[in-house]
Amino acid sequence: MTIKGSCFCGSVTYKIEGKIRDTLSCHCSMCRKVFSAQASAYALVEPDEFSWVSGSDLLTCYESKSGAGLQFCRQCGSTLCGLYKGKIHGVTLGCIEGDPKITLGMHIFVGSKASWETIPDDVPQYEEWPPDNNPGGIKIS
Repeated sequence: MTIKGSCFCGSVTYKIEGKIRDTLSCHCSMCRKVFSAQASAYALVEPDEFSWVSGSDLLTCYESKSGAGLQFCRQCGSTLCGLYKGKIHGVTLGCIEGDPKITLGMHIFVGSKASWETIPDDVPQYEEWPPDNNPGGIKIS
């Protein structure tokens, strides 16, 4: 299965030759700021299944002290993927084109969600990381 994605202006495109997994929505204060929304929508990918098709020269990166980071288009500002210790870790679901035939598997960091947000009850919710399941081993700090 090939999954394609692009930024808002269409200058940066990618493809995934495989599946995305561990779909989640994070409601922490950092994700709210990064995505200018109530939460992020994200899925993990195998780094060797991900490749840039066009516009990689337009990418810029923000990386935290813990090694977690994001790559985004410097023309339109779309956040396209996440990095961990310099490697592609996952993709933002909002930039995927078409229907990747997925559903969100969990909502994380609901303990710090925005007070005005209502989360649907039909998907598991966790105050922080799920017990014994930090998707991808990301450290937030």
